[in-house]
Amino acid sequence: MADLREIPLFPLGVVLFEGGRLPLRIFEPRYLDMISERMREDSPFGIVLIRSGVEARVGDDAPDEAGASAPEIFEVGTYARVVDFNALDGGLLGIVVEGGAKFRIHKTWEQYDRLLRGLVETLPAEPSGTLGEADQPVIDILRALLKHPMVEKLGLEVDFGDAGAVSRQLAELLPVEPEIKQSLLQLGSPTERLNELRRLVTRLRG
Repeated sequence: MADLREIPLFPLGVVLFEGGRLPLRIFEPRYLDMISERMREDSPFGIVLIRSGVEARVGDDAPDEAGASAPEIFEVGTYARVVDFNALDGGLLGIVVEGGAKFRIHKTWEQYDRLLRGLVETLPAEPSGTLGEADQPVIDILRALLKHPMVEKLGLEVDFGDAGAVSRQLAELLPVEPEIKQSLLQLGSPTERLNELRRLVTRLRG
């Protein structure tokens, strides 16, 4: 029998990986309440990629979703904890979340305020992997991406001797479609992810 826990879910158009950081601007009452509760209890919530439908409203230019149905989401997501926050103009809350372990969703439902909740199973930690000479091109790309001003602001720390950390961080930062990132998230080992990342990098370079 799987060990299941109930958590609030945050459906977005982006994918978060373990060790990754994601800045968000929040103003909807249901998400403000959820973030406040999670911070007070020092508990994680789940970030999941939407398959179709409207994502959570996280900016002042977000469309009005009154009457919108709950989005269809992928079944594998990532635990997230708030690591920084600040009040912004216009009633917005700015937060930065950090990714933790992966989980698989067994069941979802909406609570009274239409916040999406799920019954989830924490997935096993990935096995360790080694980095080889063939991985140097992807390591170089990750180092370059980490120097981008927008990425530098996140204060990411990457262990370049850890195949898992390298594969996850590059998968998160590489400029590819969210669905591709989701497929990378769902892979079970750093070795599989690095193999796929090498193919993606080759394709992007033409």
